[in-house]
Amino acid sequence: MKSVNLSWRTFVLPNIHNEGWRFVGIFAAVTALLAMIWEPLGWMGLVLTVWCYYFFRDPERVTPNVADVVVSPADGTVQMITQTMAPAELGMGKQKFTRVSIFMSVFNVHVNRAPAEGKITKAVYVPGKFLNATLDKASKDNERQLLAMKTVSGKDICFVQIAGLVARRIVCDAAVGQTYKAGERFGMIRFGSRLDVYLPEGVEPQVAVGQTMVAGESVIANLTAKASAVEGVVR
Repeated sequence: MKSVNLSWRTFVLPNIHNEGWRFVGIFAAVTALLAMIWEPLGWMGLVLTVWCYYFFRDPERVTPNVADVVVSPADGTVQMITQTMAPAELGMGKQKFTRVSIFMSVFNVHVNRAPAEGKITKAVYVPGKFLNATLDKASKDNERQLLAMKTVSGKDICFVQIAGLVARRIVCDAAVGQTYKAGERFGMIRFGSRLDVYLPEGVEPQVAVGQTMVAGESVIANLTAKASAVEGVVR
């Protein structure tokens, strides 16, 4: 089994997503210009350049090797759990789902990972607004990338990348027909946003509102095991 690299470089100079290099270059160029204008501005630019580098970090993750597991597709905080239908654009009719919404701040890792093992059956990009991603209506009004998956257990799940107030670019490498293992990378969202996971009827989420999630590692649910919904307690 592959182990995670825990060397000093993992924390000081982590790998970053390919999307990040040009932004780091732009930040660095602006920093050099600011430093020539006034040294304190250069130091401020340096801080922002370092932040930009870490924003695009792409760490390795250890995904539970459990059949039918659903893991978090994003780092962040469980912001809401609600009963609803799947997005109409995916054409999944009136099936009932439990939607688990995970909000990513600008300090979270923004690389997104497949929540389960299966095949992408539909992919729909929907242009929209850039409302605060913590709002419930962001799931219908904001720019978003919708993905439906048929899991290896035969169940249908959906997951949605949603742009937020600061986010202006959804990157999605998933396409219809592609297969993924749980925890595999499929895209990212730049600068703060939200990921929604739709669990099929009868599958109870094993997370609570306010819980901190780690993409590819934190278990949201198991598609075949019977379990009651979790209620969180702040300690």
